[in-house]
Amino acid sequence: MFMAPAQTLSACNLQVTDSVADFGAGSGFMARAVAEMLTSGNVFAVEINRELVSRMLHDADENKLKNFHPLWGDIEIEGGSKLDNGSVDMVILSNILFQIDDKRGALKEATRVLKNGGRVLIIDWQESFGGLGPVPERVFTKMQAEELAKSIGLTKLSDGLPTGDHHYAILFKK
Repeated sequence: MFMAPAQTLSACNLQVTDSVADFGAGSGFMARAVAEMLTSGNVFAVEINRELVSRMLHDADENKLKNFHPLWGDIEIEGGSKLDNGSVDMVILSNILFQIDDKRGALKEATRVLKNGGRVLIIDWQESFGGLGPVPERVFTKMQAEELAKSIGLTKLSDGLPTGDHHYAILFKK
């Protein structure tokens, strides 16, 4: 199995009223899956590529996803997500840590926007796989993700989440 967001997300105990931020949302793959699960909550898809934000806005409108809010932002800097302090129940960092330079900055921004008791879901590549995913030297391992999260005060809740054959997923709590 490759990556199945609905299976991973269903293991995260999301409530239908939660507010969720998807940092580095890309095409909105994960954010859309969350939006479909949250009947009364909101999803903020934060992306630095303006063209992808425009596409997500179009998709949200076309699919009548009223709870899906694409935003332009830089997750690597404090305040760069444009979200308020303590405003979301969960932040998702899916397939983004291997791409960004300031991983610590991104995780600090995630914790800034989280409510007390909020969760961070990190999903990333376990390996460089047949031309897909990162080149080997850019893989950000599960151990590195755990160490980084711990260093900024997050507590690991679970790391046995279903992600497919080539990814890992870890759920942390603020």
